[in-house]
Amino acid sequence: MVGLILRRVSACTLGLAVMLGGVVIGSTTAQAASCWNHNGSVMRITATGGGGREIRYLQPRQVLRNAGVRRGTLLFNGFYNGRSYSGTARRFSRFCPGSPQTYGVSGPANNSRIVLRGNRDKNRRCQPTGVRTTDRLVFTFLYPC
Repeated sequence: MVGLILRRVSACTLGLAVMLGGVVIGSTTAQAASCWNHNGSVMRITATGGGGREIRYLQPRQVLRNAGVRRGTLLFNGFYNGRSYSGTARRFSRFCPGSPQTYGVSGPANNSRIVLRGNRDKNRRCQPTGVRTTDRLVFTFLYPC
């Protein structure tokens, strides 16, 4: 119990850090997170150090739960440079739960909105069709988590 209280007190010291892009930066001892809406799911963006970022599902919507997405499932990993994100996104399907399709994405970010775009293969029941499409992933800031 004492350890839990100490961790919470340490997390409170982040209040002096600078808020940028919805993610607290400026601390070398701890990383804070922010929560965002993405197509009806609540997402958590976490700084991983060195400009690294992860976007994970905090509350996935039902259709994604049917595809095997759970709390903590990784949607994006990559980097944030103060104005934009770039990295790898995942697309989930109920036909191949546990085996998301990965593809590169990038796009602009500010304190309230992130828009990532990337090209990927269209699949049919987990099999490539030879057709390419562009995905657009939009995240809108909800609250610090």
